[in-house]
Amino acid sequence: MFGLVFANRNRKTNKSVTVMAPVSGKIIDLAEVKDEVFANKMVGDGIAIEPSEGVVVAPFDGKIKQLFPTGHAIVFESKEGLAVLVHIGLDTVNLNGKGFKILVKEGQKVRAGDAIVEFDIDFIKNSGYLLQTPIILPEKDKIASMEITENRNISTGDPLMEVDLLPN
Repeated sequence: MFGLVFANRNRKTNKSVTVMAPVSGKIIDLAEVKDEVFANKMVGDGIAIEPSEGVVVAPFDGKIKQLFPTGHAIVFESKEGLAVLVHIGLDTVNLNGKGFKILVKEGQKVRAGDAIVEFDIDFIKNSGYLLQTPIILPEKDKIASMEITENRNISTGDPLMEVDLLPN
């Protein structure tokens, strides 16, 4: 079900986090994302999803670590300390929040599957933006290994990644 992406094999891990799909849609490799910052893993490693539904849900139990006022990007933090960035579309910050409805507040505790942001797929596409949604692990120095599902289509709440954290 999962394919190994990377591993720091010389270190033992003490925590594992299952990251559930925060959006439904078609999984695409990060290298195929039409934004070189994400494609070249400058922000971190991960995967992307071409959304089929206009809602982002919490990928695990944790909290909203950072919420951009425009609604286009959210950083989640799991109970174990894993940060996950969900960036809805490419360059969608330029929409200044149009087409996005924020349902939570920064710092709020969330449960896996809670609705976080709704977004209007048609409005975003008709405004000329791609909806490729990178799901990134920005703190690679905390990660021992990451495995991504081999499925190519996914629904919210399905297992997307299994991440082993390095000991503190």
